[in-house]
Amino acid sequence: MGTYEEAEKLAREAGFSHLTRLDCATIELLPEVRQMCEANTCGQYGKNWACPPGCGTLEECRDRIAPYSWGILVQTVGELEDSLDFEGIMETEERHKKCFAKAADLMRAHFSDVFSLGAGCCTICADCAYPDAPCRFPEKRVSSVESYGIFVSQLCKDNGIPYNYGPDTIAYTSCFLLG
Repeated sequence: MGTYEEAEKLAREAGFSHLTRLDCATIELLPEVRQMCEANTCGQYGKNWACPPGCGTLEECRDRIAPYSWGILVQTVGELEDSLDFEGIMETEERHKKCFAKAADLMRAHFSDVFSLGAGCCTICADCAYPDAPCRFPEKRVSSVESYGIFVSQLCKDNGIPYNYGPDTIAYTSCFLLG
């Protein structure tokens, strides 16, 4: 089994700007967060295997994360020209997704058991097979932290890492559950 120090080294190698140890006992799956998904502001509810309802009920999600005792919480923080800097927001999201994909490969190569939750919906396929056919790449599919009913700002607070880095910044947060 790997150590937190090894996971931290891999996450830094992947390029994340901030990270901390994640105590899986702090992960709380909340129906209120899942209800935010149901509001479908991102347009992926019912359209993606990695999003609700395709990713499973909160009880099924709880069962998937239950075996893990620790992990690593990772962030990519971007500087914005102002709060309406859509280009800066998208650039930071893209940078986070690249770091996340690289870290996922590194973690899977180093740790025997890794469960990852990303930021935003799964984008492995241009068009998700949901609900007409099974997921084409279930081993690569990534659900978001929120799709599992986790309130990201509270998870950050409970693990001693900021969620908000001040005005004109944006932070994307993901995690890798290990051990």
